[in-house]
Amino acid sequence: MNIVLLGAPGAGKGTQAAKLVEDCGLCHISTGDILRAAVKNQTPLGVKAKGFMDAGELVPDDLIIDLMKERIEQPDTEKGVILDGFPRTTTQAVALDTMLAELKRPLNAALLIDVDFEVIVKRLTSRRMCKECGHIGSVADAACPACGGEMYQRDDDNEATVRNRLDVYEKSTAPLIDYYRGCDLLVSIDGDRDVDVVYADVKQALGL
Repeated sequence: MNIVLLGAPGAGKGTQAAKLVEDCGLCHISTGDILRAAVKNQTPLGVKAKGFMDAGELVPDDLIIDLMKERIEQPDTEKGVILDGFPRTTTQAVALDTMLAELKRPLNAALLIDVDFEVIVKRLTSRRMCKECGHIGSVADAACPACGGEMYQRDDDNEATVRNRLDVYEKSTAPLIDYYRGCDLLVSIDGDRDVDVVYADVKQALGL
């Protein structure tokens, strides 16, 4: 099963993807995780991408497409993939269609986790990440609940950048909803509810 996860930054796509990975054994490919690793390791792509990410802008299509093509062709994706953060533009969506056609692995669904933007602003600006283990917590966590490490706010989680990211999403990424609706692959789920309630609807929508 191959699934594209759609939704604004902070809508909860990663949380739902983790549950699908646990239950179905699919390979979760998160553009954000791959890009942050590239930035941390100061790869050529990471150096180029960092400026865009810090400003809340989209990384250019050609960089993302090359990165994702390399990842999707790796052996651990053969059982299926959950694409989180890719595609983000219709250009990327067309490139994905070509990739999957070459691999003879058709896309099964485009799953939209739909959450109001003001809810997302509140979620992301209160989010904190552990410097040691990467655990994601909230502003209420004085120390990491997982390892006791120092919690910090990511550069892209301040309110101005969050609102800019949502604006970029609305202008550049939202057309994907129409694209996948036209392909008869779009499934929309209300993401502003308890995580387990959302996941129950996700499973039902995917026939799991």
